[in-house]
Amino acid sequence: MTLQQFFTLLLCAVLAGAGAWLLAAAVRRVALRRGPEILVDGDRLCRRALVGAVAAITTLSLMVGWNSAGGWQRIGVIVVIAAVTYLVVRSLKALEIFIFARVRIDGPDNKRRRRVRTQVTLLRRIVAAAVVLIALCAVLITFPALRTFGTSVLASAGLAGVVAGLAAQTTLGNVFAGLQLAFSDAVRIDDVVVVEGEWGWIEEMTLTYVVVRTWDERRLVLPTSYFVTTPFRNWTRNHSTVIGSVQLYLDYCAPMPLIRERAEQIVTSSPHWDGGTFAVQVVDSTEKAMVVRILASAPDGPRCFDLRCEVREGVLRFLQHQHPQALPTVRVAGQQLAGTGTTAGVGSGGEGVSPVSPADQVMAAV
Repeated sequence: MTLQQFFTLLLCAVLAGAGAWLLAAAVRRVALRRGPEILVDGDRLCRRALVGAVAAITTLSLMVGWNSAGGWQRIGVIVVIAAVTYLVVRSLKALEIFIFARVRIDGPDNKRRRRVRTQVTLLRRIVAAAVVLIALCAVLITFPALRTFGTSVLASAGLAGVVAGLAAQTTLGNVFAGLQLAFSDAVRIDDVVVVEGEWGWIEEMTLTYVVVRTWDERRLVLPTSYFVTTPFRNWTRNHSTVIGSVQLYLDYCAPMPLIRERAEQIVTSSPHWDGGTFAVQVVDSTEKAMVVRILASAPDGPRCFDLRCEVREGVLRFLQHQHPQALPTVRVAGQQLAGTGTTAGVGSGGEGVSPVSPADQVMAAV
């Protein structure tokens, strides 16, 4: 290749890239008038890749037309393959952004939309990995020596496949588990789950691992095979509504009608309640107290947690200020024994206790 041809190639590549840049800018301007602003992100992702691909293809076309040396043509082919691969990968990412803009998960009862997001994310990763693998194979084929080497390796592909499968058993297991999660709908992006004793949201899913964001902003990174082989709790499997439970241990003299009325006032006035489930029940009793359970539903897990805290605090404050005798109390009563000058104590369970003085015949402790 002469120096004149080199500068001609450089000039043509620059002009082709500039033309592609101007075309992308014009398309972006038209899209902004008719489409959402999210197209700006997609345009930013694809513009540089498009310019590089157009410049590389133009350069290779000129080199082929001039019958340039084989080495230069091979370099041009490799550059074109890399540029086109980069363009395809960035276009897939831009398409994902566009779909996410159309399929939002801000509102309640977004099960179907979260499933679509999960499948789109995993499919984009699968296609991108396949495109990169095909591009690497295409680059290797351009070298005659590697092409001959590949033919010899193909004869022992069976043994090599067995060895590679054993060596990458864990990785392949995670990949297949990721595919299973994507299409079985067992877990989705933004699902509320309980794993390893931690409560959180599914933040990211790949073919090999899943990221769970806990309520205190920590991140749990688990292999995808974990969700296939280990039981876990999914609070939003069918819908995002969650029923919260508040348990209180109260004295047997607690005024249940007033407690039920006050709890209903707290729940109905709370912005976290979804207008669904509400109940106040005595679910158990012990030798010292009865167990009162308050049930209330919320649109999702975080608001359910806030609702439970609000109900617990409100009912306890109500009992402290207006009915302190309803809180758990331990009573010790004294009884004069016939023929003696001592007093025997009787605990709240009715069993005899150590004698007490007349001044301490009745005691109450909360």
